Amino acid sequence: MSKEFQQIRWDDQLEDDCRQIVRLAVREDLDRHFDWTTVALAAPELRGQVALVARQPGVIAGLRAIKTVLDEMEIEACWQPSAEDGQRVEPDQTVARLDGAVRDLLTAERLLLNLIGRLSGIATLASRYVAAVRGTRARIYDTRKTTPGWRRLEKYAVRCGGGCNHRTGLFDAVLIKDNHLALSGLSPDAAVRQVRQFLRETLPETEAEQMVIEVEVDTLEQFAAVLPTAPDIVLLDNMPVEQLREAVARRDAVAPSVELEASGGIHLDTIAEVAATGVERISVGALTHSAIALDVGLDWQGS
Repeated sequence: MSKEFQQIRWDDQLEDDCRQIVRLAVREDLDRHFDWTTVALAAPELRGQVALVARQPGVIAGLRAIKTVLDEMEIEACWQPSAEDGQRVEPDQTVARLDGAVRDLLTAERLLLNLIGRLSGIATLASRYVAAVRGTRARIYDTRKTTPGWRRLEKYAVRCGGGCNHRTGLFDAVLIKDNHLALSGLSPDAAVRQVRQFLRETLPETEAEQMVIEVEVDTLEQFAAVLPTAPDIVLLDNMPVEQLREAVARRDAVAPSVELEASGGIHLDTIAEVAATGVERISVGALTHSAIALDVGLDWQGS
Protein backbone atom coordinates (compact mmCIF):
# COMPACT_ATOMS: atom_id res chain seq x y z
CA MET A 1 0.00 0.00 0.00
CA SER A 2 1.31 3.47 -0.89
CA LYS A 3 1.39 6.46 1.39
CA GLU A 4 -1.98 7.50 2.78
CA PHE A 5 -3.74 10.79 3.29
CA GLN A 6 -4.54 11.98 6.80
CA GLN A 7 -7.63 10.19 8.10
CA ILE A 8 -9.90 12.49 10.09
CA ARG A 9 -10.89 11.60 13.65
CA TRP A 10 -12.60 13.60 16.38
CA ASP A 11 -9.69 15.51 17.89
CA ASP A 12 -9.00 19.02 19.18
CA GLN A 13 -8.79 20.46 15.66
CA LEU A 14 -12.11 18.95 14.62
CA GLU A 15 -13.64 20.08 17.90
CA ASP A 16 -12.51 23.64 17.16
CA ASP A 17 -14.01 23.50 13.66
CA CYS A 18 -17.29 22.29 15.16
CA ARG A 19 -17.22 25.08 17.72
CA GLN A 20 -16.78 27.74 15.01
CA ILE A 21 -19.72 26.30 13.05
CA VAL A 22 -21.89 26.22 16.16
CA ARG A 23 -21.06 29.85 16.93
CA LEU A 24 -22.15 30.90 13.45
CA ALA A 25 -25.28 28.77 13.70
CA VAL A 26 -26.21 30.38 17.03
CA ARG A 27 -25.77 33.80 15.45
CA GLU A 28 -28.04 32.75 12.56
CA ASP A 29 -30.79 31.63 14.93
CA LEU A 30 -30.56 34.22 17.70
CA ASP A 31 -28.42 37.09 16.41
CA ARG A 32 -27.99 38.92 19.72
CA HIS A 33 -31.58 38.48 20.80
CA PHE A 34 -33.76 35.65 22.13
CA ASP A 35 -35.99 32.84 20.97
CA TRP A 36 -39.05 35.01 21.52
CA THR A 37 -41.56 32.21 20.89
CA THR A 38 -40.04 30.01 23.55
CA VAL A 39 -39.50 32.84 26.04
CA ALA A 40 -43.16 33.84 25.66
CA LEU A 41 -44.53 30.32 26.16
CA ALA A 42 -42.14 28.51 28.53
CA ALA A 43 -41.58 29.53 32.15
CA PRO A 44 -37.89 29.93 33.04
CA GLU A 45 -38.07 27.34 35.83
CA LEU A 46 -39.70 24.63 33.70
CA ARG A 47 -37.48 21.59 33.07
CA GLY A 48 -37.97 18.72 30.64
CA GLN A 49 -36.49 15.60 29.12
CA VAL A 50 -36.10 15.04 25.39
CA ALA A 51 -34.87 12.23 23.17
CA LEU A 52 -33.09 12.55 19.84
CA VAL A 53 -34.66 9.84 17.70
CA ALA A 54 -33.77 8.47 14.27
CA ARG A 55 -36.85 8.49 12.01
CA GLN A 56 -35.28 6.28 9.35
CA PRO A 57 -32.51 3.67 9.11
CA GLY A 58 -28.98 4.90 8.67
CA VAL A 59 -25.58 5.43 10.22
CA ILE A 60 -25.35 8.00 12.99
CA ALA A 61 -22.64 10.67 13.12
CA GLY A 62 -22.17 13.89 15.02
CA LEU A 63 -23.31 12.92 18.50
CA ARG A 64 -20.07 14.30 19.90
CA ALA A 65 -21.20 17.74 18.70
CA ILE A 66 -23.96 17.78 21.33
CA LYS A 67 -21.52 18.74 24.08
CA THR A 68 -20.11 21.53 21.90
CA VAL A 69 -23.59 22.95 21.27
CA LEU A 70 -24.40 22.90 24.98
CA ASP A 71 -21.07 24.57 25.82
CA GLU A 72 -21.38 27.31 23.22
CA MET A 73 -25.00 28.07 24.11
CA GLU A 74 -24.11 28.02 27.81
CA ILE A 75 -26.80 25.42 28.46
CA GLU A 76 -26.67 23.50 31.71
CA ALA A 77 -28.16 20.18 30.70
CA CYS A 78 -27.42 16.54 31.28
CA TRP A 79 -27.07 14.47 28.13
CA GLN A 80 -26.55 10.79 27.63
CA PRO A 81 -25.79 9.13 24.28
CA SER A 82 -27.76 5.98 23.48
CA ALA A 83 -25.68 5.21 20.38
CA GLU A 84 -22.22 6.09 19.13
CA ASP A 85 -20.88 7.66 15.96
CA GLY A 86 -20.57 5.07 13.22
CA GLN A 87 -23.36 2.89 14.60
CA ARG A 88 -26.18 1.74 12.34
CA VAL A 89 -29.57 2.78 13.69
CA GLU A 90 -33.15 1.80 12.92
CA PRO A 91 -36.36 3.87 12.76
CA ASP A 92 -37.58 5.11 16.14
CA GLN A 93 -34.24 4.34 17.79
CA THR A 94 -33.17 6.86 20.43
CA VAL A 95 -29.61 8.07 19.88
CA ALA A 96 -29.32 10.51 22.81
CA ARG A 97 -31.30 11.96 25.72
CA LEU A 98 -31.11 15.42 27.24
CA ASP A 99 -32.48 16.80 30.49
CA GLY A 100 -32.52 20.54 31.12
CA ALA A 101 -34.43 23.80 31.08
CA VAL A 102 -37.25 23.67 28.54
CA ARG A 103 -36.33 27.08 27.19
CA ASP A 104 -32.77 25.93 26.49
CA LEU A 105 -33.77 22.64 24.89
CA LEU A 106 -36.30 24.27 22.57
CA THR A 107 -33.82 26.96 21.54
CA ALA A 108 -31.10 24.41 20.75
CA GLU A 109 -33.40 21.91 19.01
CA ARG A 110 -32.93 22.91 15.36
CA LEU A 111 -29.17 23.40 15.66
CA LEU A 112 -28.74 19.93 17.18
CA LEU A 113 -30.93 18.29 14.55
CA ASN A 114 -29.24 20.12 11.67
CA LEU A 115 -25.78 19.03 12.79
CA ILE A 116 -26.61 15.41 13.51
CA GLY A 117 -28.94 15.02 10.53
CA ARG A 118 -26.40 16.43 8.05
CA LEU A 119 -23.48 14.37 9.31
CA SER A 120 -25.55 11.21 9.67
CA GLY A 121 -26.78 11.62 6.09
CA ILE A 122 -23.18 11.67 4.86
CA ALA A 123 -22.26 8.67 7.00
CA THR A 124 -25.28 6.77 5.71
CA LEU A 125 -24.50 7.48 2.06
CA ALA A 126 -20.84 6.57 2.56
CA SER A 127 -21.87 3.24 4.09
CA ARG A 128 -23.90 2.42 0.97
CA TYR A 129 -20.92 3.02 -1.30
CA VAL A 130 -18.67 0.97 0.98
CA ALA A 131 -21.17 -1.90 0.93
CA ALA A 132 -21.35 -1.75 -2.87
CA VAL A 133 -17.62 -2.52 -3.28
CA ARG A 134 -17.32 -5.10 -0.52
CA GLY A 135 -15.30 -8.11 -1.65
CA THR A 136 -13.03 -6.06 -3.94
CA ARG A 137 -9.73 -4.32 -3.19
CA ALA A 138 -11.29 -0.89 -3.71
CA ARG A 139 -11.62 1.65 -0.91
CA ILE A 140 -14.09 4.55 -1.06
CA TYR A 141 -12.68 8.08 -0.72
CA ASP A 142 -14.30 11.47 -0.34
CA THR A 143 -13.19 14.66 -2.12
CA ARG A 144 -12.85 18.39 -1.40
CA LYS A 145 -16.40 18.95 -2.70
CA THR A 146 -17.58 19.84 0.78
CA THR A 147 -19.65 22.57 2.42
CA PRO A 148 -17.35 25.56 3.09
CA GLY A 149 -16.28 25.47 6.74
CA TRP A 150 -17.65 21.96 7.28
CA ARG A 151 -14.88 19.98 5.57
CA ARG A 152 -13.35 18.20 8.55
CA LEU A 153 -16.77 17.47 10.02
CA GLU A 154 -18.05 16.07 6.74
CA LYS A 155 -14.91 14.00 6.23
CA TYR A 156 -15.30 12.70 9.77
CA ALA A 157 -18.82 11.63 8.84
CA VAL A 158 -17.47 9.76 5.79
CA ARG A 159 -15.17 7.87 8.16
CA CYS A 160 -18.15 7.06 10.39
CA GLY A 161 -19.75 5.45 7.35
CA GLY A 162 -16.70 3.28 6.67
CA GLY A 163 -15.19 5.43 3.93
CA CYS A 164 -11.69 6.93 3.69
CA ASN A 165 -10.54 10.52 3.52
CA HIS A 166 -8.78 11.97 0.50
CA ARG A 167 -6.55 14.99 1.15
CA THR A 168 -7.96 17.44 3.66
CA GLY A 169 -6.89 20.54 1.75
CA LEU A 170 -4.33 21.96 -0.61
CA PHE A 171 -1.70 21.95 2.12
CA ASP A 172 -1.29 18.26 2.96
CA ALA A 173 -0.72 16.50 -0.36
CA VAL A 174 0.21 17.15 -3.98
CA LEU A 175 -2.48 16.49 -6.58
CA ILE A 176 -1.43 17.50 -10.11
CA LYS A 177 -4.64 18.07 -12.06
CA ASP A 178 -5.41 18.92 -15.67
CA ASN A 179 -5.44 22.68 -15.07
CA HIS A 180 -1.99 22.53 -13.50
CA LEU A 181 -0.75 20.77 -16.62
CA ALA A 182 -2.54 23.18 -18.95
CA LEU A 183 -1.16 26.26 -17.21
CA SER A 184 2.39 24.92 -16.85
CA GLY A 185 2.59 23.32 -20.28
CA LEU A 186 4.06 20.18 -18.70
CA SER A 187 3.17 16.59 -19.41
CA PRO A 188 2.03 14.52 -16.39
CA ASP A 189 5.39 12.72 -16.14
CA ALA A 190 7.36 15.97 -16.36
CA ALA A 191 5.14 17.54 -13.72
CA VAL A 192 5.72 14.64 -11.32
CA ARG A 193 9.48 14.95 -11.74
CA GLN A 194 9.37 18.72 -11.21
CA VAL A 195 7.18 18.47 -8.10
CA ARG A 196 9.38 15.77 -6.58
CA GLN A 197 12.50 17.86 -7.14
CA PHE A 198 10.78 20.95 -5.72
CA LEU A 199 9.76 19.09 -2.55
CA ARG A 200 13.29 17.79 -2.03
CA GLU A 201 14.72 21.29 -2.37
CA THR A 202 12.04 23.03 -0.29
CA LEU A 203 11.01 20.76 2.58
CA PRO A 204 12.97 18.91 5.24
CA GLU A 205 13.88 15.44 4.00
CA THR A 206 11.34 13.61 6.17
CA GLU A 207 8.47 15.90 5.14
CA ALA A 208 9.39 15.64 1.48
CA GLU A 209 9.39 11.85 1.66
CA GLN A 210 6.05 11.73 3.49
CA MET A 211 4.22 14.03 1.09
CA VAL A 212 1.74 12.14 -1.10
CA ILE A 213 2.21 12.84 -4.81
CA GLU A 214 -0.80 12.13 -6.98
CA VAL A 215 -1.24 12.98 -10.65
CA GLU A 216 -4.36 13.00 -12.82
CA VAL A 217 -4.41 11.51 -16.32
CA ASP A 218 -7.28 11.09 -18.72
CA THR A 219 -5.71 8.92 -21.44
CA LEU A 220 -3.86 5.62 -21.43
CA GLU A 221 -1.02 7.33 -23.31
CA GLN A 222 -0.52 9.78 -20.46
CA PHE A 223 -0.79 6.90 -18.01
CA ALA A 224 1.91 4.87 -19.75
CA ALA A 225 4.25 7.87 -19.76
CA VAL A 226 3.74 8.72 -16.09
CA LEU A 227 4.07 5.20 -14.64
CA PRO A 228 7.91 5.10 -14.75
CA THR A 229 8.04 8.23 -12.56
CA ALA A 230 6.31 6.19 -9.80
CA PRO A 231 3.96 8.74 -8.23
CA ASP A 232 2.22 7.44 -5.13
CA ILE A 233 -1.19 7.53 -6.83
CA VAL A 234 -2.42 8.00 -10.38
CA LEU A 235 -5.94 9.38 -10.71
CA LEU A 236 -7.71 7.89 -13.74
CA ASP A 237 -10.21 10.59 -14.63
CA ASN A 238 -13.50 9.61 -16.28
CA MET A 239 -12.10 6.45 -17.83
CA PRO A 240 -14.55 3.74 -18.93
CA VAL A 241 -14.18 0.37 -17.23
CA GLU A 242 -12.35 -1.16 -20.21
CA GLN A 243 -9.61 1.46 -19.90
CA LEU A 244 -9.52 1.05 -16.12
CA ARG A 245 -8.86 -2.66 -16.57
CA GLU A 246 -6.11 -1.93 -19.07
CA ALA A 247 -4.55 0.61 -16.69
CA VAL A 248 -4.54 -1.92 -13.86
CA ALA A 249 -2.84 -4.51 -16.07
CA ARG A 250 -0.17 -2.02 -17.20
CA ARG A 251 0.43 -0.85 -13.64
CA ASP A 252 0.82 -4.43 -12.39
CA ALA A 253 3.45 -5.07 -15.05
CA VAL A 254 5.42 -1.82 -14.80
CA ALA A 255 4.98 -0.19 -11.38
CA PRO A 256 3.05 -2.40 -8.92
CA SER A 257 3.72 -0.04 -6.00
CA VAL A 258 1.63 2.74 -7.61
CA GLU A 259 -1.99 2.83 -6.48
CA LEU A 260 -4.78 3.70 -8.90
CA GLU A 261 -7.74 5.94 -8.19
CA ALA A 262 -10.85 5.98 -10.36
CA SER A 263 -12.83 9.20 -10.33
CA GLY A 264 -15.52 11.04 -12.23
CA GLY A 265 -19.19 10.28 -12.78
CA ILE A 266 -19.24 7.29 -10.44
CA HIS A 267 -22.58 6.45 -8.79
CA LEU A 268 -24.03 3.69 -6.68
CA ASP A 269 -25.34 1.86 -9.73
CA THR A 270 -21.93 1.86 -11.46
CA ILE A 271 -19.42 1.63 -8.64
CA ALA A 272 -19.36 -2.17 -8.31
CA GLU A 273 -18.27 -2.49 -11.95
CA VAL A 274 -15.56 0.12 -11.40
CA ALA A 275 -14.31 -1.65 -8.26
CA ALA A 276 -14.13 -4.97 -10.12
CA THR A 277 -11.46 -3.55 -12.46
CA GLY A 278 -8.86 -3.83 -9.68
CA VAL A 279 -8.31 -0.15 -8.77
CA GLU A 280 -7.45 0.44 -5.12
CA ARG A 281 -9.23 3.76 -4.71
CA ILE A 282 -12.50 5.25 -5.89
CA SER A 283 -13.21 8.89 -5.08
CA VAL A 284 -16.82 10.04 -4.98
CA GLY A 285 -17.77 13.70 -4.63
CA ALA A 286 -21.41 12.75 -4.05
CA LEU A 287 -20.57 11.48 -0.56
CA THR A 288 -20.55 15.07 0.65
CA HIS A 289 -22.09 17.27 -2.04
CA SER A 290 -25.20 15.14 -2.63
CA ALA A 291 -25.92 13.45 0.70
CA ILE A 292 -29.46 13.86 2.02
CA ALA A 293 -29.75 14.56 5.74
CA LEU A 294 -30.88 11.64 7.86
CA ASP A 295 -34.27 12.34 9.40
CA VAL A 296 -33.62 12.80 13.12
CA GLY A 297 -36.25 14.26 15.41
CA LEU A 298 -36.57 15.52 18.96
CA ASP A 299 -39.30 13.92 21.06
CA TRP A 300 -40.44 15.25 24.41
CA GLN A 301 -40.32 12.70 27.21
CA GLY A 302 -41.95 14.81 29.91
CA SER A 303 -41.36 17.77 32.19
